[in-house]
Amino acid sequence: MTILARIVAAALGFALAACTTPSASRHQMAHDAFFERLSALCGKAFAGRVAIDTPAATGPDPFTGKPLVMHVRECSTREIRIPFHVGDDRSRTWVVTRTAPGLRLKHDHRHADGSADAVTMYGGDTAAAGTETRQEFPVDADSQAMFTREGRTVSNANVWAMEVDPDRVFVYELARPGGRLFRVEFDLSQPVGLPPAPWGAKD
Repeated sequence: MTILARIVAAALGFALAACTTPSASRHQMAHDAFFERLSALCGKAFAGRVAIDTPAATGPDPFTGKPLVMHVRECSTREIRIPFHVGDDRSRTWVVTRTAPGLRLKHDHRHADGSADAVTMYGGDTAAAGTETRQEFPVDADSQAMFTREGRTVSNANVWAMEVDPDRVFVYELARPGGRLFRVEFDLSQPVGLPPAPWGAKD
């Protein structure tokens, strides 16, 4: 084989390898990029507002008239914990975890004494690549079983999402078929003072 032929063969080999990169690898790149964007916020807190709540709550709305603060409080190479404070209510913490195929979002709900709520650690895993700015988490089977057991079957079609646009906005979103959309937006351009520890966490 001539030198030119070898060069051409090598180039074709690289091109074929690029074209046959497993989709899982491309998915992982997007998941990793999103996780790194979220990690970059570690140690900071940001104020938010409810941007969309459709349909509007028919009963008392726990978010009305209360300051909303997210605190990217604990970060490791595998897990990020983000308490979400609604006024004096420190019961909610979002937990984003790396998994072998992608990312997982869970909701850790606690009572003021630190004990776990009856509905806690629900959420789901990424089912698609998403992007470096947005990831979606369809409800998983364990969460559906919990919702059914607790009489909350309406949540069995939930899809949660998070968005990170550096220095601009962080978004937490809940959507489900039938038009339900709840979206909270946090201003990343203006960090705020750190809130107290969430219920159940060490100070």
